[in-house]
Amino acid sequence: MTYSITNTAANTPGGARFNRDIGAQYCQQTLAAATSFIWNIFQQNFPADRKNVPKVSMFVDDMAGVAYTNNNTIHVSARAPGGLIEGIADYVRLKAGLGLSHWVKPGQGDRWDQGYDVTAQFLNYCNSLRNGFVAELNKKMKNGYSDQFFVDLLGKTVDQLWGDYKAKFRGNFRLNRE
Repeated sequence: MTYSITNTAANTPGGARFNRDIGAQYCQQTLAAATSFIWNIFQQNFPADRKNVPKVSMFVDDMAGVAYTNNNTIHVSARAPGGLIEGIADYVRLKAGLGLSHWVKPGQGDRWDQGYDVTAQFLNYCNSLRNGFVAELNKKMKNGYSDQFFVDLLGKTVDQLWGDYKAKFRGNFRLNRE
């Protein structure tokens, strides 16, 4: 896999700061390390286990937001609940030690597929029940999604697991009142 870094905003304060404080070489090293980390988390030890992506390109652009669509198209995965996809991404961040200070604590949230930090914490709990759970779930979702995957991997429905998860952490959120 090759990594390409293009700074189209080099003449802006942000682009100049990118060149001065970060640089393309460091970004390439970071992307390579992140790729290896993700392959490890998802137990993708061999090229056949991974999506064939020969090149990853990163662009530093001068823009108003933090992301944008290409050709007015937004791509959304129909393979799994959106909250699960978001949760898997944040699970990787959690395992990399990159969780944010405002993330929910384990046991918080309203639904297992609420997404982001809530689902990441739930997936971390599931992974504690069976090491490699998230990697195995990810492999199963290669061609579709079913709630049955939770039963196959952990022996309980996702709703039962959510109930167990909530019960395990129920006492952690009492407020101290004086």
